[in-house]
Amino acid sequence: MRKFVTPLTVLLVPLALGLRPSPVGAQTLSGEEIMKRSSLAEFYPGDDMKARVLMRLITKDGGERIREMTMLRKNLQEGGDQRYFIYFHRPADVREMTFLIWKSPRKDDDRWLFIPALKLVKRIAANDKRSSFVGSDFSYEDVSGRDVEEDSHKLLREEKVDGKDAFVIESVPKDPASADFGKKLSWIDKVSFIPLKEEYYDRRGDLSRVFSADEVKQVQGLWTITKRTMKNVQTGHRTEVTFQEVKYNLKLSDALFTERYLKNPPPEAVR
Repeated sequence: MRKFVTPLTVLLVPLALGLRPSPVGAQTLSGEEIMKRSSLAEFYPGDDMKARVLMRLITKDGGERIREMTMLRKNLQEGGDQRYFIYFHRPADVREMTFLIWKSPRKDDDRWLFIPALKLVKRIAANDKRSSFVGSDFSYEDVSGRDVEEDSHKLLREEKVDGKDAFVIESVPKDPASADFGKKLSWIDKVSFIPLKEEYYDRRGDLSRVFSADEVKQVQGLWTITKRTMKNVQTGHRTEVTFQEVKYNLKLSDALFTERYLKNPPPEAVR
């Protein structure tokens, strides 16, 4: 007589043998796939975005400087080309300075900086992308993200970060000259795919910088890092960034993200 295996039997037999099913994510996603989804979650939510950004630069001794800016971002293609426009409100020495990024995966981004005191539009060279962004612990590359395909990614393990289940990914630059780190470890939230923590190691293997997502919440149904910190563990300096008044899907005009508006951005776009 033919016996039929019921779905309940399929579930009970492994448990009776002391086996437990592995998380679906661990079975189906590679390190590279996880990092691609993380890049989309962190840098591509919505069709476009506008936010007021408060940046605190804090020295080892507790000295503090403030940067306040408006950030605009527009996706031209999901996971592909993007445009960023940043307008500085304070302090006085950077007020009305603007920064434009044309992000293009698989090739160097185009970056321009307008310096109002000199009335000069400066093109930022590709090899400057790892330089400090306006004196902070974030680099120019950190602002718009690094191309996932520039690194090799390996899923090391899964563990909890502040009570959240996370994938731990090791990323190593395919071309060592393309990065200022020898390797990076990322803790990626298994639900939102937002990076909860990142550790950057220099080429000698010493820990150099640590990124943390201090507050993550949904804005218009989209996961958003509203507070983040980057700390240089070798100098003790850190930068804390808060995103305020975050809004998505505003139908921002393509014209905003052109060199023409670096010198005279529309007031309604940056206030």
